[in-house]
Formats: sequence, C-alpha cells, structure tokens
Amino acid sequence: MGRCAVMFLIAFYALLPAAAWGELPPVYCGQWGSKGSGPGQFYIANGVSVGAGGNVYVADTHNYRIQVFTSSGQYVTQWGSRGAAAGQFELPEGVAVDSDGNVYVSDYGNHRIQKFTQYGEYVTQWGSQGAGPGKLIYPRAVAVGPGDTVYVGDAGNYRIQKFTENGVYVMQWGSIGAAPGQFNFPIGVAVDASGSVYVTDVNNQRVQKFTQYGGYVTQWGSWGVLPGQFYDPCGIAVDAFGGVYVVDVENQRVQKFSSNGVFITKWGYLGSEPGYFGYPSYVAVDAGGKVYVSDTYIYRIQVFCPAPTAVQNVTWGKIKSMF
Repeated sequence: MGRCAVMFLIAFYALLPAAAWGELPPVYCGQWGSKGSGPGQFYIANGVSVGAGGNVYVADTHNYRIQVFTSSGQYVTQWGSRGAAAGQFELPEGVAVDSDGNVYVSDYGNHRIQKFTQYGEYVTQWGSQGAGPGKLIYPRAVAVGPGDTVYVGDAGNYRIQKFTENGVYVMQWGSIGAAPGQFNFPIGVAVDASGSVYVTDVNNQRVQKFTQYGGYVTQWGSWGVLPGQFYDPCGIAVDAFGGVYVVDVENQRVQKFSSNGVFITKWGYLGSEPGYFGYPSYVAVDAGGKVYVSDTYIYRIQVFCPAPTAVQNVTWGKIKSMF
C-alpha cells in the first residue's frame, strides 16, 4: 500500500461523521420481485413486516393483496382481492405482525384495519371513514407494540390512534400542525421493546418519538440532503437494539439513528442496480438484523445484511492487511 493511499484513507475516515466510525452501512445481500400480478411479483410494494418465524409479509398495494415470503424471498402464499368485503382491500398499505403471528393490514381506501391469521384467514376488522375516536381517514401505517397493542397512523386525521389487538379503541394523540406532538401527515409508525412510539411526520420532514401513552419525548430531522435530514420520510422500523431505520423517500436512501435521533449511518442512491432504490417506501428489520426495504417503483424487496463493525478500532496492522 503506497503512502498516497494511506493518506487518502486517513482523510476519508477524518471526514466521516463520528457515529459512522462505529458502524458501516448494511450491505446488499439479496432481492426478489418484478412488475406483475403473478405470485412473487408486485404492482407497488409498500408495507413490509417480519413475523417471529422469519416470514416476510408485503402489502402489494395495486394488486390488492398481501404476499408472504421466506426470509430468502421464496414465495409462500397470498390473500386478498379488490373490494370492501371482509378479506378484500382497497389499496392495502401498512402491515404488521403480532407475537402470535396475527397480521394487521391498514386498508387505506376502505378506511379500516383488518386482522388475519398468519395463514391469511380473516379474523376481524375495525374502523370506518370519519374523525371520531376509532374512526379513520386514509390510514397508512400500522404497528404492534408490547402486549400486542396496535398503533395506527391515521394520516387523514393527523393523529395516532391506539387499539387493543381486537380493535377496541384505547386513546389517540395529535392534530395538524408543526409544533411538538402535532403532525402534517403521519405515515410511518414503529414501536420499540420498551413501548416508545416513533412516527414519521412526512410533511414536517421529521421523526417524532412518544411514550406509549402519547407523551412527547423528542424529535429530529429537517428538510435537506445531509445526514440526519429528510426529503419525505416514510417507513420506519426499530431493531432489537433500539436502532431506528427511516426510509428517506425522495433522497432515495435509508437512514439509521439511535433511539434518541443521533445519526448512525445511511445507504442508497437513485437507480435500479442492487443496493440502489427507485423510491423506497417501507422498511422492516428481523431478529438477526437483516433489513428489508420495499423498493416501490422497481417492484421488489431488497435485503441488506449487517456490515462488519468496529471501524474505529482498526489498527495500522489491520489496515495493511486489507491491501
């Protein structure tokens, strides 16, 4: 390794954000899907969630169905068709799985949440168009917290609503605005192991964090392209260690933060190559740290695996061995 290369490497790491020294971006490790209506194909892939058994559930929005895959992308099953009857959808968007494997779907155009078994058998539903408690207007995201409590991003009402696993209304918070605790189109919702709730507030270009009772905790983000800034944040997920992943749609990337909003890393550019995105929308993380991203207009799911860590502890001997 020549002296110029060594100096370049020193300069490169000097320019990295401090948090990036401790964690590299995940690395591309697979994908599946193409445009179409056959099994394993998509026509606008949106919500994505991982069950306890490792199966991946995808809201195939304009095919009006939910598709299920193994963690390696093998097709398992599907259910749904267009309509307003039980088990049918009018643009399914968000999807979440509880501790028993039950699947919750935000049925955007029918202004409701539907619940199914892991095999797609209809269980129950709740919601109708309106602004009262328990009613919904264009729900985008759904998330399951501790105790299988269900949180819904009630986008058209600019609020988060909380329900029991069977759809009994518990509480709500939020109104339209830009102050802490207000929203301008809440889209993504995620809940960590302690019950903290994270919401992507898309038109305010930020993420807000709340207690499980709706108490405001903190927020981060502003409009822009720099690390920690957003251009339409959408899907959000939390890993087993409290890392928060946010799909930054118009910036064609995913960003990762600590639970308090400290920037950690990011990845993605506009394109159709592996690891690039064509307007990503939602994100999920499995128990092993694999990240699944719905790459909306490339009609696929991309999978990213955890990268090697401990960059800041690289010694000169280790650097030399890399070349």
